[in-house]
Amino acid sequence: MPLARSLSITSLSGLEEWDEEFDLEDAVLFEIAWEVANKVGGIYTVIQTKARLTAEEWGENYFLVGPYVESNVRTQVELIEPTNPALKRAIDKMNSSGCKVYFGRWLIEGSPYVVLIDVAFTAWNLDKWKKELWDNFSIGVPWFDREANDAVLFGFLTAWLLGEYAAQCEEPPHILAHFHEWLAGLGLALCRQRQLPVATIFTTHATLLGRYLCAGSVDFYNNLADFNVDKEAGDRQIYHRYCLERTAARCAHVFTTVSQITAVEAEHLLKRKPDIITPNGLNVKKFSAMHEFQNLHAQSKNRIQEFIRGHFYGHLDFNLDKCLFLFIAGRYEFSNKGADIFLEALARLNYLLRVNHSDVTVVAFFIMPARTNNFNVETLKGQAVRKQLWDTAQTVKERFGKKLYESLLVGQLPDVSKMLSKDDFTMMKRAIFATQRQCQPPICTHNMLEDSNDPILTCIRRIGLFNSSADRVKVIFHPEFLSSTSPLLPMDYEEFVRGCHLGVFPSYYEPWGYTPAECTVMGIPSISTNLSGFGCFMEEHIADPSAYGIYILDRRYRGVDESCNQLTSYLFQFCQQSRRARIIQRNRTERLSDLLDWRYLGRYYISARHMALAKAFPDTYFYQPHDSDTAQGFRYPRPASVPPSPSLSRHSSPRQSEAEEDDDRYDEDAEAEKDRLNIRQPLTLPSKKGLPLVSNLGYLWSVI
Repeated sequence: MPLARSLSITSLSGLEEWDEEFDLEDAVLFEIAWEVANKVGGIYTVIQTKARLTAEEWGENYFLVGPYVESNVRTQVELIEPTNPALKRAIDKMNSSGCKVYFGRWLIEGSPYVVLIDVAFTAWNLDKWKKELWDNFSIGVPWFDREANDAVLFGFLTAWLLGEYAAQCEEPPHILAHFHEWLAGLGLALCRQRQLPVATIFTTHATLLGRYLCAGSVDFYNNLADFNVDKEAGDRQIYHRYCLERTAARCAHVFTTVSQITAVEAEHLLKRKPDIITPNGLNVKKFSAMHEFQNLHAQSKNRIQEFIRGHFYGHLDFNLDKCLFLFIAGRYEFSNKGADIFLEALARLNYLLRVNHSDVTVVAFFIMPARTNNFNVETLKGQAVRKQLWDTAQTVKERFGKKLYESLLVGQLPDVSKMLSKDDFTMMKRAIFATQRQCQPPICTHNMLEDSNDPILTCIRRIGLFNSSADRVKVIFHPEFLSSTSPLLPMDYEEFVRGCHLGVFPSYYEPWGYTPAECTVMGIPSISTNLSGFGCFMEEHIADPSAYGIYILDRRYRGVDESCNQLTSYLFQFCQQSRRARIIQRNRTERLSDLLDWRYLGRYYISARHMALAKAFPDTYFYQPHDSDTAQGFRYPRPASVPPSPSLSRHSSPRQSEAEEDDDRYDEDAEAEKDRLNIRQPLTLPSKKGLPLVSNLGYLWSVI
């Protein structure tokens, strides 16, 4: 199925000019999501990182709306009195009617205002609101689905808030409400049903039915047009959730999704073609000097090496300087996230490295949270043994240094045979004997509650990767999110990613893919697929992604075995790269971070908001539809120092020839300057206290 453009804006240079100015001074933006100040999944990251740019655009007229969770509010939100008079009256009216609504500032970049609604406090209205939901939309929600019950309460409360705010405004308001995901979608449908003066946007970051279907080992993308969506949702007991999501998508003035691949999915499953693609971005911190992020990589890599020394004590028969760290991280969805194909590729890579007598060792980390009851004793012992060895070495070093110092003080060269005492040798021998180990290094760092049924451990038993001395590929399964306070691997996720050499994310279902995006921003090469939003985005905007350390695995038009062979080939080629080639590649990867900065990608949200205002308030705002066929995106060219590829395939090998090792064609500064010319300047937003943002929109879109 071809991935045709879903609408006007999918390329960074494809944003159309606006014929008339949009004066946002009289407009108010409410952004509504279950993950406002409430971390559950990836949508939290989207809203948190985008808040600064949106606050700069809308100023005092930007409000985030989410659920009140006391534990989160205590650490993330400063409660204050509402600053907007109409909103203050609306909140007071709701509180006097039996609700609990709070107002404050979310303590993140941009410090946006938040309106937090205590859903549990109004649970006494649940039956009444469920009846209204059935009467108006013919959607029934079962009593046992707590998440759906919360969605009903949250939806009615947000619609109540928006309606009350509109009633309290002295002049007819121009309200724009942006709803994220099905948990917030009911509020949008109620706004339309009650005919509130609200322009609405609905963004789906992943369709409910799509996630469930892919988890069930279905040939999803080749059968999108053939699914009986009502039956499939009913069979999985999510029909009521699916109806809430589909209703929101169909009722919204503007429907958006995060990637082209998800747009195709939404068109078939939700029965509406998205109006615009709104890719997810990040707040990119640029370093003043190129070598700074390389230094951070070296520092974090050293910390990972320390963990490896403890984990493999007694079997540390490989050179850590020739050791590559690979990782996969995210929600524990064995097939959706591609952990299955990654493990199979690792087994094949292990064979290739062994038969080619490679001196490279690969350590693959699986960072996926699963049910555990504690750390593995053998893993903790490994770190204790490492620390004991370090302490012993420090003690002997201090004694040796003192004797050396005293010998030099009296003007004599030291007698080396007397520098170490018998006690020193005894201490060192005991430390060496302590490193002896009768068992293999553990695969899993924790005690799993369902060890025999765990998908990753079951697959490892099948392929036989048991961290033996003969294996060139070692596997470590860390079934918890990383934390700097962990006694085992005391690093936060960002530090860990910086210390690795390659992120591997061969996902079958990945609407966007923040994990490879975070790798790119930190200058770490990654492998993603043409079924992920990130992979499709990079293929669209980079002429040769692999030259920049972005490897795109074909999982759409190839079978599982072919895709596994392709992944194995990428991994083997990466293992053959020289250290210099990897450094050059990291420099190129880091330069792509501009593509993922909200300063660029935020303009898609700006366009969606203007489109919604024009549809809801045509007498005030005007929007001229753009011809999608004329949108031409720019593409990063192949780096000048990369030799021409013998084929036209985008998936060319990044490996350089031996002759190229001594070649001086690579000039980092010249290459970086060429790349800077290929991407436009970041979006700068004037303050709301100054000129209106859109007074120069015609110019803004023309220079993009």
